[in-house]
Amino acid sequence: QVQLLESGGGLVQPGDSVRLSCAASGSTFSINDMGWYRQAPGKQRELVAAITSGGRTNYADSVKGRFAISRDNAKNTVYLQMNSLKPEDTAVYYCNVVKVLSFRTIPISSWGQGTQVTVSS
Repeated sequence: QVQLLESGGGLVQPGDSVRLSCAASGSTFSINDMGWYRQAPGKQRELVAAITSGGRTNYADSVKGRFAISRDNAKNTVYLQMNSLKPEDTAVYYCNVVKVLSFRTIPISSWGQGTQVTVSS
Protein backbone atom coordinates (compact mmCIF):
# COMPACT_ATOMS: atom_id res chain seq x y z
CA GLN A 1 0.00 0.00 0.00
CA VAL A 2 1.40 3.34 -1.10
CA GLN A 3 1.15 6.25 1.31
CA LEU A 4 0.97 9.72 -0.19
CA LEU A 5 1.65 13.00 1.57
CA GLU A 6 0.97 16.28 -0.22
CA SER A 7 2.41 19.57 0.95
CA GLY A 8 3.13 23.10 -0.19
CA GLY A 9 -0.30 24.64 -0.47
CA GLY A 10 -1.48 27.84 1.09
CA LEU A 11 -3.09 31.20 0.48
CA VAL A 12 -1.59 33.05 -2.48
CA GLN A 13 -2.46 35.98 -4.71
CA PRO A 14 -3.38 35.85 -8.38
CA GLY A 15 -0.25 35.68 -10.49
CA ASP A 16 1.80 34.00 -7.77
CA SER A 17 3.70 30.73 -8.10
CA VAL A 18 3.59 27.71 -5.82
CA ARG A 19 5.32 24.35 -5.92
CA LEU A 20 3.46 21.41 -4.48
CA SER A 21 5.25 18.27 -3.35
CA CYS A 22 4.01 14.73 -2.96
CA ALA A 23 6.11 12.26 -1.03
CA ALA A 24 5.30 8.63 -1.73
CA SER A 25 6.20 5.53 0.19
CA GLY A 26 7.02 2.19 -1.35
CA SER A 27 9.65 0.54 -3.47
CA THR A 28 7.96 0.86 -6.86
CA PHE A 29 7.92 4.64 -7.26
CA SER A 30 10.31 4.72 -10.19
CA ILE A 31 8.10 2.47 -12.30
CA ASN A 32 4.84 4.19 -11.37
CA ASP A 33 3.05 6.78 -13.42
CA MET A 34 2.06 9.68 -11.15
CA GLY A 35 -0.61 12.33 -11.34
CA TRP A 36 -1.91 15.46 -9.71
CA TYR A 37 -5.63 16.00 -9.29
CA ARG A 38 -7.66 18.82 -7.85
CA GLN A 39 -11.13 19.25 -6.49
CA ALA A 40 -12.74 22.66 -6.27
CA PRO A 41 -15.81 23.38 -4.15
CA GLY A 42 -18.91 21.96 -5.78
CA LYS A 43 -16.95 20.23 -8.52
CA GLN A 44 -15.72 16.74 -9.23
CA ARG A 45 -12.11 15.78 -8.80
CA GLU A 46 -10.24 16.30 -12.06
CA LEU A 47 -6.86 15.28 -13.38
CA VAL A 48 -4.54 18.27 -13.68
CA ALA A 49 -1.29 16.69 -14.82
CA ALA A 50 0.35 13.31 -15.16
CA ILE A 51 3.86 12.03 -15.68
CA THR A 52 4.75 8.53 -16.77
CA SER A 53 7.58 6.42 -15.45
CA GLY A 54 9.44 7.39 -18.61
CA GLY A 55 8.92 11.11 -18.09
CA ARG A 56 6.17 11.82 -20.60
CA THR A 57 3.77 14.48 -19.36
CA ASN A 58 0.27 15.63 -20.11
CA TYR A 59 -1.88 18.44 -18.76
CA ALA A 60 -5.43 19.60 -18.57
CA ASP A 61 -6.13 22.33 -21.09
CA SER A 62 -6.91 24.77 -18.30
CA VAL A 63 -3.36 24.61 -16.93
CA LYS A 64 -1.26 24.08 -20.04
CA GLY A 65 1.60 26.52 -20.19
CA ARG A 66 1.22 27.44 -16.52
CA PHE A 67 1.77 24.20 -14.59
CA ALA A 68 4.60 21.69 -14.82
CA ILE A 69 4.76 18.23 -13.31
CA SER A 70 8.10 16.64 -12.53
CA ARG A 71 9.51 13.82 -10.46
CA ASP A 72 12.60 12.94 -8.48
CA ASN A 73 12.81 9.19 -8.24
CA ALA A 74 15.71 9.33 -5.77
CA LYS A 75 13.40 11.15 -3.35
CA ASN A 76 10.19 9.28 -4.17
CA THR A 77 8.65 12.67 -4.81
CA VAL A 78 6.52 14.22 -7.51
CA TYR A 79 6.14 17.98 -7.86
CA LEU A 80 3.64 20.34 -9.38
CA GLN A 81 5.02 23.76 -10.24
CA MET A 82 2.12 26.18 -10.57
CA ASN A 83 2.72 29.57 -12.14
CA SER A 84 0.45 32.48 -12.99
CA LEU A 85 -2.15 31.24 -10.56
CA LYS A 86 -5.76 32.25 -11.04
CA PRO A 87 -8.68 32.26 -8.61
CA GLU A 88 -10.18 29.36 -10.54
CA ASP A 89 -7.16 27.27 -9.54
CA THR A 90 -8.45 27.29 -5.97
CA ALA A 91 -8.91 23.67 -4.92
CA VAL A 92 -7.64 20.85 -2.80
CA TYR A 93 -4.78 19.25 -4.71
CA TYR A 94 -4.10 15.53 -4.50
CA CYS A 95 -1.46 13.28 -5.93
CA ASN A 96 -1.89 9.63 -6.74
CA VAL A 97 -0.30 6.71 -8.43
CA VAL A 98 -1.89 6.48 -11.86
CA LYS A 99 -1.78 4.37 -14.94
CA VAL A 100 -1.50 6.50 -18.04
CA LEU A 101 -3.09 4.83 -21.02
CA SER A 102 -3.52 6.10 -24.52
CA PHE A 103 -7.14 7.09 -23.94
CA ARG A 104 -7.49 7.60 -20.18
CA THR A 105 -5.60 7.95 -16.91
CA ILE A 106 -6.61 5.78 -13.97
CA PRO A 107 -5.95 6.54 -10.28
CA ILE A 108 -4.58 3.50 -8.50
CA SER A 109 -3.97 4.14 -4.81
CA SER A 110 -6.08 5.47 -1.98
CA TRP A 111 -6.44 9.22 -1.75
CA GLY A 112 -4.45 11.17 0.78
CA GLN A 113 -5.57 14.30 2.59
CA GLY A 114 -4.48 16.67 -0.16
CA THR A 115 -3.20 20.20 0.22
CA GLN A 116 -5.34 23.31 -0.05
CA VAL A 117 -4.42 26.00 -2.55
CA THR A 118 -6.41 29.20 -2.28
CA VAL A 119 -5.84 31.93 -4.87
CA SER A 120 -7.41 35.18 -3.79
CA SER A 121 -6.63 38.86 -3.65
